Amino acid sequence: MRKISYLVWPVVTGVLAALLILQLWPQLIAPPVNRVEIREAASIDAPAPAQGRVSYADAVDRAAPAVVNIYTRTLVRQPANPLLNDPFFRNFFNADQLRQRERIESSLGSGVILNPQGYVVTNNHVISGADSIIVALRDGREAVAEVVGVDPETDLAVLKVELEELPSITFASDDLRIGDVALAIGNPFGVGQTVTMGIISATGRNQLGLSTYEDFIQTDAAINPGNSGGALVDAYGNLIGINTAIFSKSGGSQGIGFAIPSSLARQVMQDLITHGRVVRGWLGVEIQKMTPRLAESFGMGDRKGLVVAGIFRNGPAHKAGLQPGDVLLSINGEGVRSSRLEMNRIAGFKPGDRITLGVLRNGHEMSLDAMIDERPPSRS
Repeated sequence: MRKISYLVWPVVTGVLAALLILQLWPQLIAPPVNRVEIREAASIDAPAPAQGRVSYADAVDRAAPAVVNIYTRTLVRQPANPLLNDPFFRNFFNADQLRQRERIESSLGSGVILNPQGYVVTNNHVISGADSIIVALRDGREAVAEVVGVDPETDLAVLKVELEELPSITFASDDLRIGDVALAIGNPFGVGQTVTMGIISATGRNQLGLSTYEDFIQTDAAINPGNSGGALVDAYGNLIGINTAIFSKSGGSQGIGFAIPSSLARQVMQDLITHGRVVRGWLGVEIQKMTPRLAESFGMGDRKGLVVAGIFRNGPAHKAGLQPGDVLLSINGEGVRSSRLEMNRIAGFKPGDRITLGVLRNGHEMSLDAMIDERPPSRS
């Protein structure tokens, strides 16, 4: 018995020890498991995403009454056949056949009432050459419009109508952002006032060949023939641009439309009302793009500049000492970017303003002081 007891106690002790080990470390007999490490993001109280407006009806109600339809009529005289100038052939025609034939051409567009005094801004190409201009309001009233002034270099024109209690549009601030909602209001194809929606696709578009001074807002809001001169407004009904042109291969909207910024339209309107013309700054210089080959010849490296290609005799640049072949580096300490942008910048100065030109000449930098003059009238 004593021998058996010697055998039992070691066995019992071993079993108890095994049970204790399994309780403490069960993975010793469990099959291996491949674990995938997953990191959970820390709990952060993120701001709620900005909510888009459910309806833009309030914006339309605010802006649409100030958007007008414009109807023009032009008397076109068709020249008589050159053969009728010969006395021999004239004997074969009666007096009615010898008269010039006349016909009336009609066109349509849109416009925006900018103030209660009755000043309406539209595109110059909408009313160019017209013998009569009729402005039709949303409330059904119509009036013959008088041309206050035109500015072909921005394709803008200002009209005046004599009506009482005119609605007028409010101007948006200049802090446009790409992606902002935009509503185009006008009279496409003569179907009546229409509103389309899109976003601001781009700003500062230029070199499109549409006008001399280009700083267009691009939008994908549908713009079609008849929308020209109409309003591009923001989500609150404030004017951000004057619809002007579309890029299209078919003649219809393809989601690329261009509008003149409202700030430029306001400046042109004020100048046309006050001076009868738009007063722009002028330096009297012709500049061209800096090509890589030219940059290498001037030793420019990565620096930006514009080559002075020509100087107008006795113009501001000539009087300041600028010479053909100089490289224009800066205007008032701000580096130049492109010939189109710098022309627009110079045009923004007033006659009599003094500016400082940073110039590179024969490898040496210098500063020249110039006094801005008024840009001469366009010869076209």
